[in-house]
Amino acid sequence: MSKQHDRLQRVTIKENVLQVGGRSAAQLVEIAGGTPCYVYDRNALTGRVQSLRAAMPSELKLHYAIKANPMPAVVHHMAGLLDGLDVASQKEMMVAIGSGVNPEMISFAGPAKRLEELRAAVAANIVINVESRLELERLYQLSSEMGIKPRVAFRVNPDFELKSSGMKMAGGPKQFGIDAEQMPEVLFALDTGKVDFCGFHIFSGSQNLNPEALIEAHDKTFELAARLSELAPAPVKHVNIGGGLGIPYFPGETQLDIEPIAENLRKRMDARTGSFKDSEIVMELGRYLVGEAGYYFCRVTDKKQSRGQTFLMTDGGLHHHLSNSGNFGQVIRKNYPVLIANRVDGEDKERVEIVGPLCTPLDIVGAKLELPVADVGDLVVVFQSGAYGATASPQDFLSHPHVRELLV
Repeated sequence: MSKQHDRLQRVTIKENVLQVGGRSAAQLVEIAGGTPCYVYDRNALTGRVQSLRAAMPSELKLHYAIKANPMPAVVHHMAGLLDGLDVASQKEMMVAIGSGVNPEMISFAGPAKRLEELRAAVAANIVINVESRLELERLYQLSSEMGIKPRVAFRVNPDFELKSSGMKMAGGPKQFGIDAEQMPEVLFALDTGKVDFCGFHIFSGSQNLNPEALIEAHDKTFELAARLSELAPAPVKHVNIGGGLGIPYFPGETQLDIEPIAENLRKRMDARTGSFKDSEIVMELGRYLVGEAGYYFCRVTDKKQSRGQTFLMTDGGLHHHLSNSGNFGQVIRKNYPVLIANRVDGEDKERVEIVGPLCTPLDIVGAKLELPVADVGDLVVVFQSGAYGATASPQDFLSHPHVRELLV
């Protein structure tokens, strides 16, 4: 195998063909109805949750952030493994409710919730993470109109950030949540006759592979939560400390070491005092739970030479897998791990550019890869594709067919 995929986890190769869930690449594509398709491995999903539970404090609650992968079959599977679900839209809320999870274990975050979404969340009795004073006023209004006390937590924009984070979502001016320094006034004025106060959501960043940075952020999160709990007008039922745990995508990246993070959380949870001591602590994760369990398959439709470069043309690309193309947050494009799924290794190698069918040079599946010699009809697979794939991509761009999805 080439160095570009040596670091992959849980890769099964049989007779030089990639296997997922006990089935060959060709069988998976047949089951899905053709390429392009995403395949998600339920055993890998279950294994990730089990290993995380084994490492983390037993009293820590684990929630799945549906935005990472809202495929209903995936959500239903995760709902049976975890303690709750977090949604970012009304449609995700409907998927979460359909999974059978107790609505009280569903929370709703989003910086610009529509009134219709708030009304639906109130009717469903899920926890609404309030992100502005106006949103709170709207919930007061809905409480009076509907005769239901909305269950609310406050999303707090802390005065610190998650260092080394792939996407920083806190510290400084942000569209997310209410600034920490504004929270005392908000809590003092909170009308608990109109809303049922549940707690806080303190989320500072995502896709982090630095244990020290995550530990520092958790320390500051617990300190902030303790201060706010002392000001709260009612007992704090739960504090969502966010997630931020990352997965390796690129050369030089390694698996996140969970043990020191878990040990620090154990100490932090045991050291709580006062009204904060009895609060339920929630870790909300998306990518970390599902990212490594997903595979994106596309098929080579043409092979050609252009001024000394070999191009493998495929039926998949950025319209299905925007993040892999490098157009979803990368400053300098790097390859996700890519293989020829039906000929994983071979003595004869060639340097290739793998591109999709779109009329744009941005449509890159893999660049400057050294892979076994491939031909028309072969299957290309992109690993680490379980999160922010199909629904994070512009599937209607240039009107090509939508991607298929399969859980095995």
